[in-house]
Amino acid sequence: MSARFDNLGGETLALADAVGAELTGAAPLGVAYSGGVDSALLLALAVRTLGAEQVVALLGVSPSLARSERALAHETAAFIGARVIEIETHEGENPQYVKNGVDRCFFCKDELFTRISDDLVAAHGLAAVAYGENADDAKRPDRPGSQAATNHRVLRPLSVAGLTKAQVRDVARVLELPVADKPAAPCLASRIPHGQDVTPEKLRQVERAEEVLRELGFSDGRVRHHGDIARIELPTAEIPRAAEEPVREALHRGVTAAGFRYVVVDLRGIQSGAFTLPLLQVGTRG
Repeated sequence: MSARFDNLGGETLALADAVGAELTGAAPLGVAYSGGVDSALLLALAVRTLGAEQVVALLGVSPSLARSERALAHETAAFIGARVIEIETHEGENPQYVKNGVDRCFFCKDELFTRISDDLVAAHGLAAVAYGENADDAKRPDRPGSQAATNHRVLRPLSVAGLTKAQVRDVARVLELPVADKPAAPCLASRIPHGQDVTPEKLRQVERAEEVLRELGFSDGRVRHHGDIARIELPTAEIPRAAEEPVREALHRGVTAAGFRYVVVDLRGIQSGAFTLPLLQVGTRG
C-alpha cells in the first residue's frame, strides 16, 4: 500500500497542486514530522511534488512523545514511502520549557528547529525545512510554536496554500493516508496545567494512563494531570460508557496504577487548548 496520488481530482487535486506550488524549488526538503494528519499530508504532498529521494521526515523524539505516536509515525511514513530521521530533542533541559508557561510550545519547537538547523541541514544538504501548520492553526492564539518556525525560516506550505483542517483531512482521505481521521494528539506536556513543572515522571504517568483509554477501546481521550487527580476527557458520546461496568472498574484500576490517586471524568468532554486558551482570553480582556 502507498499514498494514492492517482485518486486526486477536482478540489482535492487543486489543493494538492497549491501545496506543491509552495514546495517548488525547496528540494531537498526536510519535513518536521509528528505523524499527525497535517504533517503526514505535507510529507505525502512533498513526496508527490519533489520525489521520495528529495524528501526526509524529521521526527523529534523526547519524553513528551508517546511511544504509540512514535510507532504510528514510522508506520505512516513507510506507507507514504518517505524515509525518517529521528532527532533526539532536549527541551526538558530548558528551564523555560520546564516551568510550563503559556509559551511552552515555543521552546519545544525552537529546540526542534534549532537541532534541525545545527545537525541536519548541512549534513543532508537540505534546501529548506517545512512543517504542518494549516490555515486554521494560523488563526489560533494558542500556537506559540509558530513564532519559532518564523525565527528559523521554516516553511508552512499548508497554511500558505490556504488548507483548513477539514480540507487537510479531505485530501488525506483521498490519498488513503492511515491517519486521515486520526484525532489530534498534542504532545504529552499539554496535559499539565500551565505554571506546574513539566517533569519526565508526570509525562510517564499521562502516557500510561492514556494507554489505558486506548486499551479500553475509547476512540479518543486525554488525561489531564492535576497532581493526585487524573481528569479524563473523552468524546461526549463515550462518556456514559466510562461509568458502566466493567469499564468503570478497569478504568479506575488502570489509571491509579499509572500513579494517580483519584480518577475523574470531565463532563465537558475533550477540550482543545483546555489549559492555554482560558489564560490567553483573560490576558486579552485585561
